[in-house]
Amino acid sequence: MIRFRPTLAATALAALVAMGLAGPAATQPVMKLASATINDVQHEWQKVFADELAARIGDGVTTEIYPASQLGAIPRMAEGVLLGTIEAFTTPTSFMTNVDPRFQAFDVPGLFRTPEEVRAAIHDPELRDHLEGMFLDKGLRVIGAIYNSPTVVFTMEPVTELAQMRGKRIRTFASPMQTRPMELLGATPLPLALSEVVPALQTGALDGMLVGMPILTAFKYYDIGKHITDLRFAEIVSVTVMNEDWFQEQTAEVQAAILEAGRAAEAAVFEWGVENVERTYAIWRENDGVINTLSPEEQARMQADFAELADSLLAAEPAVRAEYDRLFALVEAVRAD
Repeated sequence: MIRFRPTLAATALAALVAMGLAGPAATQPVMKLASATINDVQHEWQKVFADELAARIGDGVTTEIYPASQLGAIPRMAEGVLLGTIEAFTTPTSFMTNVDPRFQAFDVPGLFRTPEEVRAAIHDPELRDHLEGMFLDKGLRVIGAIYNSPTVVFTMEPVTELAQMRGKRIRTFASPMQTRPMELLGATPLPLALSEVVPALQTGALDGMLVGMPILTAFKYYDIGKHITDLRFAEIVSVTVMNEDWFQEQTAEVQAAILEAGRAAEAAVFEWGVENVERTYAIWRENDGVINTLSPEEQARMQADFAELADSLLAAEPAVRAEYDRLFALVEAVRAD
């Protein structure tokens, strides 16, 4: 019987196949989904998105979820999605304003008063189509628009009136729509990454932070301090931005599945996000946290002052103003009903 001796090349190929390094699996795209938070609506959107994507294309794309700043601080993750080292990044719009000032439009104080107003705007079909391609000139595609939470201020000492904000060092998002209102109240805004906040609070370098309520319970801030003031001058909107070069490298089938999965996920998690906000208020109280509010007179004065400030900021940014007007028209329609 004649025996054929395998060639060196054939032997090497067999070894590669055995290790899973040859054939279709070697070129299967991997999508890393990054965020700074965990166990909140951003994290939930990523999990639902991964399921929705798998339902459409099976294992055509491998999704890997990295919450809680596992891929770096917020500025590094934003940089990573721009460079393509991270395929997708989920974050409040405020943290992308240094990439494109038009992200500020979502943060204007008083624009959104309720979660329903947020949903009516960001899930409007025409607006959503516009949003998807809004930042393509920066190399980013929006694949998710997510209601996050109302804005509160966490402080190490109780704040029950605006005068008590004077002189306090408050961590804010990077958007001028957050930094400038704090300056108006006499506080010093410090746009720090979330991963830097706890050490700064513990050492006294910070006195508090503007934040969405779910972050406080997810990271157990009630073990650090007990006070929040429920300012609610804005509703936080998060987006998932994807590196456009990576998106364009995918097949038409995968591209369509990504876009469909993103929109399906944002619709699916809206109610989850609203209910999660209520859960976090309850968790805060259960852990001896205190929720302070301003008097009706101070709340009204703050909102009026912030609205005047917003008008001046928008007047200096025509591109931001145009996007704000587009959003506000949708909000007005809801309020008229």
